[in-house]
Amino acid sequence: MLLKQVNQTKTILDKPKTISTKIRILKKNNKKIAKTRRQRGYNWENTIVKRFNGLKDWSAFRLGSPSVGLPDVLAVSTKNGTIFTIEAKSGTLTTLQVPYDQIIRCLKWIETFELYKTRKVILAFKFLSKKRIGLGKYESRELREFFKVWDESRSITDCICTYAGETFAFENGQRIKINLKDHPMPFKSKHQIISQP
Repeated sequence: MLLKQVNQTKTILDKPKTISTKIRILKKNNKKIAKTRRQRGYNWENTIVKRFNGLKDWSAFRLGSPSVGLPDVLAVSTKNGTIFTIEAKSGTLTTLQVPYDQIIRCLKWIETFELYKTRKVILAFKFLSKKRIGLGKYESRELREFFKVWDESRSITDCICTYAGETFAFENGQRIKINLKDHPMPFKSKHQIISQP
């Protein structure tokens, strides 16, 4: 009887340790996942900046984190009278989403620079060459890049792009198909897909 009580007490004392250990592992995994996502985003933004800066008449800048209220990338060609504010998203899923507030801040920036004749908000989507099919499980696929121009006549909503290059607005919990045009970028990329004529 005494042995049974000792075993029950031991089991009860062991449970909090097991739960707290699991929580620590989950937190650690979540931090690792968040860091990986940030790193992917930074790499994609950095790639876009390098591509623009490799061109003769363009200058591009990575502006900082979303908390600062700035677009991911600002690209300018004074010679051509063109300015782009760019939101860059990359990932391993079959869809990537740009929240509406990020589109708003990009629009505010291009509205500010009235001297430029051509002012566009570009949504840059990069679907990595590995597709996530489960926790820590991936399968190979073609790397794809889409550069979509936000249609300023539309009401501002979250925007979703699929691996096939289709675009959707996300309104009231529903996807509504929208046709955002692909923008041929001034730089070359073998991975850019023009999904619409």
